[in-house]
Amino acid sequence: MSDIIQWAATAATILAASITAANLGARVTGWGFAVFLVGSLLWIATALTNGQSALLWTNIVLSALNLFGMWRWLGRQAKVEKGGEQAAKRSRSTPGADLFPVSLLSRGEVHADGAKYGHSVDAMASADGRIAYLIVTDGGVAGVGETLRQADWDQVKVERDRFVIAGNPERLPIVERDRWPAHSL
Repeated sequence: MSDIIQWAATAATILAASITAANLGARVTGWGFAVFLVGSLLWIATALTNGQSALLWTNIVLSALNLFGMWRWLGRQAKVEKGGEQAAKRSRSTPGADLFPVSLLSRGEVHADGAKYGHSVDAMASADGRIAYLIVTDGGVAGVGETLRQADWDQVKVERDRFVIAGNPERLPIVERDRWPAHSL
C-alpha cells in the first residue's frame, strides 16, 4: 500500500507542477495548487507510514503553502480578474471608449481572417500609457517552438476578450525572444 501512495504522490506532484508551470490563468493555476495539496497530503501519509520526519514536516509546510496558493489563485485573483471583466462589459454600454483588462495583453486570444491565430504574450507601452505593440505567439507547445510576432497597436482591434488583427498575421515581423524592438515600426 505504501508504494501505491508514493506513486500517487509522485504523479500528483508532477501533474501539479505541469499545471502551474503552464500559467494558463488564475483558475488553472489555482487548480494546480489543489493538485499540489493532494500530492503533499499523500507525501504526509507516506512519511507517517515510513517514519520519515523530514518528509513529514516538509509536506506539512508545503500543504500550508498550497492552501495559500489556492486562496490566492482560486479566491482572491479570480475575484480580481472577474472585476476587470465586469468593468469591461459595463464599459461597452456607456459612452466613450470600451475598456479591457490590461491582463488580457499577456493572455488574450489573437484572431485573424476570422480564425484563431495564436495568443498575446505581452505588450510594450510608452510612459504616457499608450500601447506601442503587441507580441503575438503562434505555433509550438508550451512555449517550445513558438514564433513571436510584433503587431503594432494600430493594427490591433480589441473585441471583447480577444484581439483581432487585420490581414495575414504571417506578414507580421518576427521578433527574437530576447531582442524586442525599442520602438514600434
